[in-house]
Amino acid sequence: MVNNPASSIQRNDFSSDRRVLELLSQTFPTVSAASTEIINLEAILNLPKGTEHFIADIHGEYEAFDHIVRNASGNIRRKVNEIYATSMREEDIRQLCTLVYYPERKLEELKESEEDMDDFYNVTLHRLVRVCRSVSSKYTRSKVRKALPREFAYIIEELLHEEHDDRDKQKYYSRIIETIISTGQADAFIIAISHVIQKLSIDWLHILGDVYDRGPGAHIIMDRLMTYERFDMQWGNHDALWLGAAAGNTCCIANVLRIALRYGNMATLEDGYGINLVPLATFAMDAYADDPCSVFMPKIAANEEVDEKTRSIWAKMHKAIAIIQFKLEGALIDKRPQWGMAERKLLNKVDYTKGTVEIEGMTYPLTDTLFPTIDPDDPYRLTDEEASLVKRLRHSFLVSDKLRRHVDLMLSHGCLYTIINSNLLFHASVPMNFDGTLKEVEIRDGRRYKGRELLHRIGMTMRAAFNDDTPADDKDFAIDYFWYLWCGPDSPLFDKTKMTTFERYFIADTSTHKEDKGAYYTLRDKPEVCNMILDAFGVEGEHRHIINGHVPVRVGKGECPVRADGLLLVIDGGFAKAYHNTTGIAGYTLVYHSRGLQLVQHEPFTSTEEAISTSADIKGTTQIVELSNHRQRVRDTDKGRELQGQIEELTRLLYAYRHGILTERVTR
Repeated sequence: MVNNPASSIQRNDFSSDRRVLELLSQTFPTVSAASTEIINLEAILNLPKGTEHFIADIHGEYEAFDHIVRNASGNIRRKVNEIYATSMREEDIRQLCTLVYYPERKLEELKESEEDMDDFYNVTLHRLVRVCRSVSSKYTRSKVRKALPREFAYIIEELLHEEHDDRDKQKYYSRIIETIISTGQADAFIIAISHVIQKLSIDWLHILGDVYDRGPGAHIIMDRLMTYERFDMQWGNHDALWLGAAAGNTCCIANVLRIALRYGNMATLEDGYGINLVPLATFAMDAYADDPCSVFMPKIAANEEVDEKTRSIWAKMHKAIAIIQFKLEGALIDKRPQWGMAERKLLNKVDYTKGTVEIEGMTYPLTDTLFPTIDPDDPYRLTDEEASLVKRLRHSFLVSDKLRRHVDLMLSHGCLYTIINSNLLFHASVPMNFDGTLKEVEIRDGRRYKGRELLHRIGMTMRAAFNDDTPADDKDFAIDYFWYLWCGPDSPLFDKTKMTTFERYFIADTSTHKEDKGAYYTLRDKPEVCNMILDAFGVEGEHRHIINGHVPVRVGKGECPVRADGLLLVIDGGFAKAYHNTTGIAGYTLVYHSRGLQLVQHEPFTSTEEAISTSADIKGTTQIVELSNHRQRVRDTDKGRELQGQIEELTRLLYAYRHGILTERVTR
């Protein structure tokens, strides 16, 4: 029911509302126009809530990500099963689903085996229209219309509103299908309606950080996201590292290159962003010509074939950029002493004669003692060749147009945290004290923040690195700060005592590799702590949650993604192949639809080729996290509250028209 705002208008000075209502009257110039819009908005409020999908830590695994987005985490298969489980064979259902996921490529394959394509088209088009009708049922005609491709918009809209009980109409619809086939448009129509089904199956996509690193196709994932209108991103530590590299932070650039070489992943750098790695290869083969660099051999997946010569070159490049990284980081630590990271300078603690390093009073032998580019008397000084190389690499990152487009996308659709529909989303942590209170953290110049204000201020600092109107000193700090976000102890994207990169390369004793996690990771499983954080961020609602990624859930060891009595959902299930052995699975998708929350646990995805040729889908196990006692409507969401506010404004406009406060703009 719409509340009558008359009493509030009479109680308050109407002049405070007048400007708003005058602006509103330009769009709704008459009583009729305003009334019609109120009716439309009230109808929308009663539609079922759209389906949200939450995915974290994709780490460049573009094929798995692409498949999950195409199949809506199994939602399309569930819809097809609901419609056709009793009338179609399992094999035909799988084939129809694969056609929806990959229409262009599946059609090419089917044409080689189907004997009567006209019959295939006729049956398939009717089936696809029925599936599309099902997935579009929770949306307004206007919203569905906006999702339709221009060339087939009218035809699809007609077919979606078929009247089953009207024989004349059935003939009309059948004739449309026949004409689509006879005019040679069947393939194009199948492709178009399949993409509509995909688009309508996910109302909103949430990416909880770490698109980048480890896997081969972060740039492809970003290209795919550029085609999406309804998504948001909470930046992860690896995303921040790439943002820093794109801003020109040489420590971030060195880390990006080192990680790529560590996992033998050159595709995103070279093919995706056109980063020229030839100067690094040339330098490495010269400086480390006689060095086997065995410690730096890349971690190549078992199913990837890389010849020994390439491995050797990558190992030399890997070591070269790692040493450069340690030098650059030492210089930045000296530049920003307020970060308190002086103990992470380890090159000056190496005894280059004995081949040992001293850390926290203990001496350890080094696993690699060949350092041709390090001057023991000045270990952090770059050689002339290294300095020239760093300059060229930085230039390559700064001039990459595609990288800048993807950075712009991250900035326009991303932030450190998001609050939506009673869910607090952030990638990793909120800095805390071990007594359970929020930790005050200094960003710059002695100013300290905590909780929501801290994440907001950090996000604004990150954006300042890319704003042309940022003062030079502020921009210089912002660019430097990306590296602190990557490995600083009070960074909400790291939140550990230290990053032991040097130790992992050069010290065999694994006790030195330990990185103690911050208080958030110790305390977050407690319901009272989660409630405190939700209160601090202003998250309201009967069913509210914190949703994180970042730390892989070791399902194989009995860990559970649902914690703190259901208040915390950790959805990093290990999309990256490097984590499959750790987690025992291959990623999660959290699905929030009108009936509640479901967690879909994915098994490893083999390849797109196999998915198409065998109609194989990603196998997933669905766990019900939370069911609502009533089907949630749009009015139960943040969007619903926004629409309710619009209704209240329009109702005030109606009052103003009807009481002569404003005059209708009637055109004659």
